[in-house]
Amino acid sequence: MKYIAPSILSSDLSNIHDQIKEIEKTGCKYLHIDVMDGHFVPNITFGPPYIKSLRKQTDMIFDVHLMIENPEKYIDEFSKAGADIITVHQEASPHLHRLIQQIKDNNKLAGISLNPATPVSSIENIIEDLDLILIMTVNPGFGGQKYIENMNKKIEETAKLIDKSSKNILLEIDGGINKKNIDKLKKYNIDIYVSGSAVFKNGIIKDNYKKLMESVNG
Repeated sequence: MKYIAPSILSSDLSNIHDQIKEIEKTGCKYLHIDVMDGHFVPNITFGPPYIKSLRKQTDMIFDVHLMIENPEKYIDEFSKAGADIITVHQEASPHLHRLIQQIKDNNKLAGISLNPATPVSSIENIIEDLDLILIMTVNPGFGGQKYIENMNKKIEETAKLIDKSSKNILLEIDGGINKKNIDKLKKYNIDIYVSGSAVFKNGIIKDNYKKLMESVNG
């Protein structure tokens, strides 16, 4: 089973409670939450208090993506707020092994994200410690961007690296994901497709989500 993880970055935040309930009715498993600090990426979004408030509204798996500097300072807070998966950027810390262990010490699944220009080889030495690898298919910071086509090769390379490992590691992609490019990406055995605009566009969330799920599992 492959999954769509709706990114609330593209949701109507003034109506987030109703939109989460609408997503939940589809049987959605994952909710993707982009945390941005205005330093690592040029945007500011959510902090632990907001995630804590969302946690009261749903039992979906919170896939929390930290696009922040010094993530080690905040792992404990996001864990307590209700994150289930915590993904940090390879580019954000020189001590990735220690950071991954900190996430695991909080009994959370640990993910590493790579920006478009960061090579897959940069995580070869820590792959056995990972639960998830997130490949950014746009430059992070804003929703609604266009998918970078030459990321296909990088996704394929990551899938092969996962296959060689001894662990069941989830492969996730994020950025410009829609029905049109999903059809081209399915061959890479991606587990989770993060999609914001394509889920929330036109306010017909359930229909959008169901069509995307049909695409990834068709």
